[in-house]
Amino acid sequence: MLGRIAIVRNVQRTALKRSTGCSVLRQFSVQAALFKQPVPPKGRSKTVDDINKCVLNAKYAVRGRIPLLAEALKTQLAENPESLPFSKIINANIGNPQQLDQKPLSFYRQVISLIQNPDILNQLSPAELSKLYKPDVIERAQRLLKDAGGSVGAYSQSQGVAGYRETVADFIANRDGEPANANDIFLTSGASGSVAHILQLFCSSPENGCLIPIPQYPLYTATLALNNASALPYFLDEESGWSTDPQQIEDVVKDAIKRGVTPTTIVVINPGNPTGAILSAENIEAIFEVAARYGLVVIADEVYQENGFDDVEFISMKKVLRVLQKTQPGAYDNVQLVSLHSISKGVSGECGQRGGYMELVGFSEEVKQVILKLASISLCPVVTGQALVDLMVSPPKEGEPSYEQDQKERNAIHEALKERASLLHRAFQSLEGVSCQKPLGAMYLFPKIDLSKKAIAKAGSLGMTPDEYYCKELLEATGICTVPGSGFHQVPGTFHVRTTFLAPGTEWIESWKEFHEKFWDAHRD
Repeated sequence: MLGRIAIVRNVQRTALKRSTGCSVLRQFSVQAALFKQPVPPKGRSKTVDDINKCVLNAKYAVRGRIPLLAEALKTQLAENPESLPFSKIINANIGNPQQLDQKPLSFYRQVISLIQNPDILNQLSPAELSKLYKPDVIERAQRLLKDAGGSVGAYSQSQGVAGYRETVADFIANRDGEPANANDIFLTSGASGSVAHILQLFCSSPENGCLIPIPQYPLYTATLALNNASALPYFLDEESGWSTDPQQIEDVVKDAIKRGVTPTTIVVINPGNPTGAILSAENIEAIFEVAARYGLVVIADEVYQENGFDDVEFISMKKVLRVLQKTQPGAYDNVQLVSLHSISKGVSGECGQRGGYMELVGFSEEVKQVILKLASISLCPVVTGQALVDLMVSPPKEGEPSYEQDQKERNAIHEALKERASLLHRAFQSLEGVSCQKPLGAMYLFPKIDLSKKAIAKAGSLGMTPDEYYCKELLEATGICTVPGSGFHQVPGTFHVRTTFLAPGTEWIESWKEFHEKFWDAHRD
């Protein structure tokens, strides 16, 4: 470049000597001509056609077309509140409790406030501190900070803070009456992080398959799509309360093997999402029989284990496995289990804090080291999320200063959810063309809607599935945002809608009933 500048200057001097009458413009034209170079060919800008096809194939209906429409309507309401027949959007499409006015548990937030701002602990006198926080809040915050090395702003171990994992191990041992080891526990960014790790290990090509329950939570099919692996659906029986059929599960395994697909894993969501069902011990035993026979890793998605109604007992898959291993020595020693839990659900509802854990049962140290390597790539989960996992599995105990208030808040949340679940279930049962299994747990109802031929035809003309059309009409008439059952997959020829029952009040339930009656009349054959 410096050489080119020198040449230009020499040419300029020569031109001036030879033509003292030349204009300045001629000097510039000489310089421009010397600098003029052929334009190198340009590479093509990337388009959607260049994107990894696995990413394009992944779908996540919980935040799909209907929720996107809801966001657009929310913006419209903000700009022109009178432009729509409703005053707000009710996001019943996702289990996001605090978005729908569920209050955070006081004990959680008080402890978190101290570990986020430890100067409060260090600079206030004990007398001043006791006016703001109860002794067990202070004690827990001090312990959590100590375990984290003094600051939640520092990276933790990739597997998670050791002290927090010890607390999780104690919780599991107390829940199941069976030992648990902190070395088998990984703290994660919600249960989603666990799912990504495990499926990445065992489902990496179309020749690998994962059995998933239908209806299913879209996280699983989306993750399998990202891994370019095969989803192997097994259908839950709606008429018997969304129970599992072990013979059908085995048939799916055999069929996959015939097609050259090796089943490696099976997902069990209990309590169910989107079904709200809770599996019996007998259901779980039957799943383990198939897993043992074919060497399937069992992924137990148990994030709703605190959300049980009508005194229906939640039984962890680990507890059932340990009973089987004791009563039938040797028959289930090959079973490998990954159990998931999360701070997002239960009565915690801390979705945005991103905390969870997985417990590995039956895995070798070599496999656990590979999982640790995967975890290390992203360094560590958010440490405040890890701390909330500790708080979730070890709430205030009877006799401790925060116990009564904490129990009062937990019971209020649980009873409100139970009441709204019952109200919404009764409403669905009263509607023409709608049937709905009674919710036993979780945060959702999954009513079946026997849509008319006219409604199905209208949906087709709009390029939509029939249940998506129903959800769109519901949203545009009432502001209630739901998810079409097709996003969770369903028995062909059936149509469902998934809704949470988290939204407070009953007005929105009445609005839904009024909408359905009008929709039904307008679409009669």
